[in-house]
Amino acid sequence: MNVKGEWDATPAPLHAPRKLKLATVSLAGCFGCHMSLLDIDERLLQLLERVEFDRSPLTDFKDIGKCDIGLIEGGLCNAENVHVLREFRSNCKILVAVGACAINGGLPAQRNQRDVGEMLRDVYSAHKGTVTGSQVPNDPELPLPLNRVHPIHEVVHVDYFLPGCPPSADAIWAFLTDLLAGRTPKLAHSLLHYD
Repeated sequence: MNVKGEWDATPAPLHAPRKLKLATVSLAGCFGCHMSLLDIDERLLQLLERVEFDRSPLTDFKDIGKCDIGLIEGGLCNAENVHVLREFRSNCKILVAVGACAINGGLPAQRNQRDVGEMLRDVYSAHKGTVTGSQVPNDPELPLPLNRVHPIHEVVHVDYFLPGCPPSADAIWAFLTDLLAGRTPKLAHSLLHYD
């Protein structure tokens, strides 16, 4: 934090005697990146020696608190995704876009080739097998869909990108190990893949 009480936009070295807070968020995607995080298996215990999990699949906290490292998966498909992303960014010292959906829109971005209104009408009222008189849901509780799916860097500053679909557990481990050691994360080519 700077003297004005604002979060600095530049990533700071993470050499600290205290445990760092790590939080995660999933937007529009398949949750595969979170599954890869959980797939680091017993290395989670080593990670717990260095970090305290805030919002994550390990804690199930719903609120977004201040954290040192934020891992975010998924792209932006609706207004709620944008709101969650902005709130998360404002609470993270370092933000990491994890996986293809966060980095470039991933599979959800395939809908960018179609008009959203037309697509919704096709699915909810014109598709074979829909009940006569069916219509596009318009309940105010439903988040407003965006005209196209966006990667997160189009809306907020991202400090690091961790590619993959999803990134493997080994890639996530290597990335976090470097970051926690104060090194710029570098992944070997063998760790980069898209399943």
